Amino acid sequence: MKLSKRLTQIEALITAEYSHIWDTCCDHGHLGTSLILHQKAPNIHLVDIVPDLITQLDEKLTRLFANPYSAIQPTIQPTIQPTIQTTPQSAAQTHWQTHCLDISELPLQQYPGKHLITIAGIGGDLMIQCMRRIISEHPTLEIDFILCPVRHLHTLRHQLIELNMTLKKEVLVKENKIFYEILMLSTASLPKDQTTPLNPVSPIGEAIWQGKTAKEKSEAQEYLDIKIQHYLKMQRGVDNPSVNKIIQAYQDINIEMAIN
Repeated sequence: MKLSKRLTQIEALITAEYSHIWDTCCDHGHLGTSLILHQKAPNIHLVDIVPDLITQLDEKLTRLFANPYSAIQPTIQPTIQPTIQTTPQSAAQTHWQTHCLDISELPLQQYPGKHLITIAGIGGDLMIQCMRRIISEHPTLEIDFILCPVRHLHTLRHQLIELNMTLKKEVLVKENKIFYEILMLSTASLPKDQTTPLNPVSPIGEAIWQGKTAKEKSEAQEYLDIKIQHYLKMQRGVDNPSVNKIIQAYQDINIEMAIN
């Protein structure tokens, strides 16, 4: 199964440190299926609020993988680890489960371990609403997020700063002539190790303006030009100090070649 460039980059950010990965707004489950195939975590959860999508996805995954946690089978408590009947197609060490839920209602407390939640394909305003609810409902859990919003990036970044989220990684992806910012964040306030340092969230981004190759540098410059033009259009005919400040912040960016 070939993932889109955007989903491929999201998967590439995921390390092996998580007990549970929640692929929310999973749609047809392309990312979640790939996570199961590559055994990215012991437990993969695919979440969408549309019942028909979840039913179709459940049937598809049941055909592909042997699994004791299928939503169309009798409920089994998550703490029980039954023997999985392996098949040549199955990822035996990875359990999957589908959930027909709103993102903000994830039952994280029912599943012990460290959690990663991916949210993609929706606006930043809705993302932050869901994140606020998740964090408020689980204040003692350390939760990581991977976000790939389709709009409202600047507002989202400011809201993440207000939530005291820390940044693990950020990348820029161009797919089908559309740019996406992908942010990997944590509710943790201090670095846990030296290999994945945590940094403050920037309101305009930092690493996304650095390219490892000439092509990446060129794409970063193209994206920066698009951002500036977008806010210049907003500014026309209106003297808005907040928009002026955003424009100045983007105009002050220098595209650099990343240092390995």
